[in-house]
Amino acid sequence: MKTFINLIIACFFSTIALAQEKPVKIVFDVTSDNTKVHQSAMRHVKMMAEAYPDSNFEVVMYSGAYEMVIKDKSVVSEEMEALAKVDNVDFVVCQASLNRHKIEPSQLITGVRTVPDGILEIIQKQELGWGYIKEGQ
Repeated sequence: MKTFINLIIACFFSTIALAQEKPVKIVFDVTSDNTKVHQSAMRHVKMMAEAYPDSNFEVVMYSGAYEMVIKDKSVVSEEMEALAKVDNVDFVVCQASLNRHKIEPSQLITGVRTVPDGILEIIQKQELGWGYIKEGQ
């Protein structure tokens, strides 16, 4: 009986471990102009990308977060540029937000791409089954 219970417990924990190893797709929503939020988002994406290399992560920045992607204004430019080179991480910024603030493509951190609308990008990812994380404080 004790062996049977140990077998059930082992199967239970094996199932949990396998469930956590299943690849996921997560979109991170960043709208804040708060640099602590920018740093936190980068930390989260880096940890997740390292822990789950078979999963996909996209950071969508719009509204007040536009400075997060500007080379000479971002407090996370080095981290973002390095992470943008990782196969399972993608950084996108809303073109409408850039237009509103008169930001040129040449001002963006290398590896950041634009999408027409940040909110629409998130909705489209969710329709494809991506999980959603709102970064903020």
